[in-house]
Amino acid sequence: MFFFGIEHEVAFINHQGKFADFNCTNFQDFQQIVDALPIYPHDYLELRVGDGGIKKKRWYIEGFERFDAGGALLDCSPKGIEIRTTIHPTIQGAIDELTTSFSLLSQVANNRGFVPILVSFNPYTCKFEPQPPLNDFELQQLQVYPDEQTAYIYMVSYGPDLNISLADLPMEKVIDIGQKLTYYSPFIVPFTYSSPFYHGTLWDGLSVRTFIRTGKRSATLVFVENQQQLITSTPSLTKIARIPAEIGRIEFKACDSCDDFVIYAGLLALLKGLILDTTLLDRAI
Repeated sequence: MFFFGIEHEVAFINHQGKFADFNCTNFQDFQQIVDALPIYPHDYLELRVGDGGIKKKRWYIEGFERFDAGGALLDCSPKGIEIRTTIHPTIQGAIDELTTSFSLLSQVANNRGFVPILVSFNPYTCKFEPQPPLNDFELQQLQVYPDEQTAYIYMVSYGPDLNISLADLPMEKVIDIGQKLTYYSPFIVPFTYSSPFYHGTLWDGLSVRTFIRTGKRSATLVFVENQQQLITSTPSLTKIARIPAEIGRIEFKACDSCDDFVIYAGLLALLKGLILDTTLLDRAI
């Protein structure tokens, strides 16, 4: 049996008509929006809260967390708000929840001077540089979590995580699926190309997000149960699940944002078909 979910990064335009990123927006600007959105206590079995307590709802601020020298959370440089759905046995269930959550987000944000937009790459700023510079504790964290070393990419890019899992599938088979989807990702992503702007001007290609993140950020991420199941790779293919509901989850992360969520339904169906197909033998990490 298959299960489906979606996580989606959302950018905003502020009341001045400016792109509301870390250059002109602080954590509290977005937190006021999240605070006004509903909370669903039963979600905690499926959605991770995290150590910083930022991820308490189906909506949370996506950004780069800053810590003091002792490791205490100080702030979060925001890039937008992420929507995440609960786990569904049908693709349509995940799409319906994403649609409802985006509608609620739009209503609340509009009342506070922000308009959500679905873009794939920051059209004005091409790189994120933490200010003030990272301290020793933060630099150590980058060594522990190598994917954080590409914050300069993920802080200016936006898109969906299309999540899929199969009940009771052995972990080695789940990892094999992750390698399969990684290999075939270049054939999937073009269905979503939608980032033609870069540093305030028109870019020559169709997806600057794909051009910049390929080979540096994961196309597919598989959540495993324990350390022994991890595969060493850059970018990461595997990650230890942080809550039981994450074990065996496959996140397809390579697609651009789409302003019609029905496209995600088609993509999830395509991923399901690729998983079921036994004739596609190529793999990549």
